[in-house]
Amino acid sequence: MKPRYRPNVTVACIVQCQDKYLMVEELIDGQTRYNQPAGHLEKGESITQACEREVFEETGIKLKVQELVGIYQFNPDDTLAFLRFTFFAQLSNFAKATPQDTDIQAAHWLTFDEIQALAAKLRSPLVLTSLDDARNKTHYPLELLNSQYLRLAPSQNA
Repeated sequence: MKPRYRPNVTVACIVQCQDKYLMVEELIDGQTRYNQPAGHLEKGESITQACEREVFEETGIKLKVQELVGIYQFNPDDTLAFLRFTFFAQLSNFAKATPQDTDIQAAHWLTFDEIQALAAKLRSPLVLTSLDDARNKTHYPLELLNSQYLRLAPSQNA
């Protein structure tokens, strides 16, 4: 029997304040990379909770996601796959970012043009793709997701 396909479920948040977006700087395999605050879904949390937790861990900013930008499938190679839920949050005032996660070197408020100029240093193509979608496409209400962490009774199957 062929093994079941199991992509990594990840979340990311495009955080906007005025004409700038919150980006995190991290060191990956000795190279500086930039990304939206992002990470993996953990056991026992909803997709929206995961996103809010990741934003806090990577920037020190507590927020509530407001909309869904999109769901993206990304396969960087034959052995690695991601299913990424990208959310949007807009802040009325710039919040001071203080990363809690030691893997994050810094957090920056950058314009779209500044992020485009970092294209070679972005963590994945999803950074610009989802940012472009956030700027130019419809956002979806969170009600689209049944984002509560639901447990089935032992006798039920998904």
